[in-house]
Amino acid sequence: MSFSRRQRFLRARTSVRAARQFVGDTLAEWDVTERRDDIRLCASELAANAVLHGVPHGREFAVRLWWDGGLFWIEVRDSGPGGPQVQRADLEAQCGRGLWLVTTLADEFEIRDEPVGKSACAGFRLAQA
Repeated sequence: MSFSRRQRFLRARTSVRAARQFVGDTLAEWDVTERRDDIRLCASELAANAVLHGVPHGREFAVRLWWDGGLFWIEVRDSGPGGPQVQRADLEAQCGRGLWLVTTLADEFEIRDEPVGKSACAGFRLAQA
């Protein structure tokens, strides 16, 4: 069985839920239960960030899941310009907390420049790796 999986999604708000479902289904297939809610929440936040800020009109984004040693990784890649910024929103703000949540819940977080666009990656240390 391969412990790497990738799926592409349309630039649409409904794709955030579809990406979270893809991650949840993959975790279930791979028998991963540890930190499942954290992983799914981070997948939602990274996908939402791609849809709202990263994916150009008419394009898609990709979600890739894989194991690297004891880390389970989620990567969300889009072809848009610029890079996401981790912010700490004030209490009254209606948005701006997504990447802060990801960096708080994940054990590793990085943004990688790609030949076209960028990838946001979150890694989770899991005992069952």
